Amino acid sequence: MITIVSDTHSTTGHELSGRTLDAVRNAELVVHAGDFTTAAALDAFEAESSRLVAVRGNNATEAVADRLPEVRTFEENGIRFALTHRKRGGSTALSLFGREREADVVVFGHTHRHLAERAGEVLLLNPGSHAQPRGNHPTHIELEPREKGFAGRIYRQDGKIMGEIPVGGLES
Repeated sequence: MITIVSDTHSTTGHELSGRTLDAVRNAELVVHAGDFTTAAALDAFEAESSRLVAVRGNNATEAVADRLPEVRTFEENGIRFALTHRKRGGSTALSLFGREREADVVVFGHTHRHLAERAGEVLLLNPGSHAQPRGNHPTHIELEPREKGFAGRIYRQDGKIMGEIPVGGLES
């Protein structure tokens, strides 16, 4: 399973709880779309994750910025992911970012609101924020591998499903 989170905004730790904490601990891969804020928060995520792929956000301290890139591209189960915290220009800019990196999926954060929508041929995923939802529910995304691609769900911390996401053309 892949667990996707973003926007921790912590000075001390990972701020994980409930289903989100369980999902991070049980994931084969944790993807973080930025804004750990401090090295302590990044270290706490690394301690809870078996494998962490992350980018820095716009609120990263110098210690975090020194350890994490602004963008990353990686592949899992035949799906190519492009990861960033934010791109000015909304879904058009995110779609272009994905196409430039030949990605099937763009994972991003910054808005603190979960989102799963197609922008042309690119799927845009924002897990929302598990720690500072800013008027929204605290959320994360879980992707379960299938024969090709993934079946995904957006979850609240309390375990309620907020949405289904087919990734790679498969129904969840």
